[in-house]
Amino acid sequence: MKRMRILVLLHEDTLPPDSVVGLSTDEMLPFQAEYDVLTALEELGHDVRRLALGHEILPLRQAVEQWQPDIALNLLLHFQEVGIYDAHVMSYLELLHVPYTGCNPRGLLIASDKALSKKVMAWHRVRVPAFAVFRRGSRVRTPRKLEFPLFVKSTVEHASQGISQASIVNDEKALVERVEFIHRRIGTDAIAERYIEGREITVGVLGNQRLTVFPAWEMTFANLPRGTEPIATSRVKWNREYQEKLGVECGPAGELDTTQASRLARIARRVYRALGLSGYARIDLRLDAEGRAFVLEANPNPDLSREEDFATSALEVGIEYPRLVQRILNLGLRHSPPWRSDAL
Repeated sequence: MKRMRILVLLHEDTLPPDSVVGLSTDEMLPFQAEYDVLTALEELGHDVRRLALGHEILPLRQAVEQWQPDIALNLLLHFQEVGIYDAHVMSYLELLHVPYTGCNPRGLLIASDKALSKKVMAWHRVRVPAFAVFRRGSRVRTPRKLEFPLFVKSTVEHASQGISQASIVNDEKALVERVEFIHRRIGTDAIAERYIEGREITVGVLGNQRLTVFPAWEMTFANLPRGTEPIATSRVKWNREYQEKLGVECGPAGELDTTQASRLARIARRVYRALGLSGYARIDLRLDAEGRAFVLEANPNPDLSREEDFATSALEVGIEYPRLVQRILNLGLRHSPPWRSDAL
């Protein structure tokens, strides 16, 4: 394997310290993915430099010109604290003619817009929940075709930001309150989609043209309090103590026969291709009581922590973590943006 110069792009507040000795699991949680990836790159023997980006793009250009990396490994979730601006950083890398890992800019923009991506998926005959968008500054009115309960969230933010049990609303008053919460606290438009009662399923996909689909993964709750719904709230995602309290487990989806598993894999491939994704992604679905799959969204560049869904489902098919990181690097090098002559 060739030793490469890898520029790792991350956030200032997710830059791991020089030593993690003595840190608890909760203390490591904000930078767990970054630590895991950097450790894997060290194990693979690559030459690595970290670049923590805040609000300025100039440090990226300077790092590229001074160090001339073989590839940039993208661990950004946003840029300038805007959820969709990470796509513009990838566009900037394309202008600099630097290969990068993960999804291409167009795929990032389409998938990050939960309303637009649902329209694209519906056009490709992928089943999605009925939905409506509520723009900031506009009056909130319940569309006639939408039936309660509804699930309200930001149109563009991810990592469960702004999601809680209150995101599920059962009447117009609660809908108005939650939409206004998203507008005020998250600062984005809101989307309300029909809440699908059922199983929380994710499917990982790896590849550019040729795709590898990982086994379906499921989030389960062993100790869910009465009156609450099994959803991945912000607290469930980012609070380990709360996870243990609820008995949250993520693992292979149980009680799926071969036909059901194959259908989920086909849906994941269709979504990946329909949205023009590349590199790797996680497709989030819900299975209702009748076994029908509803695609909630596609997450390009999902969490790469060793213990998160994407990496653990890859391990289920024999792809160990360092090898997974290397495959992501290889896919970035093989991706053909317009600046490459072989892409014309």
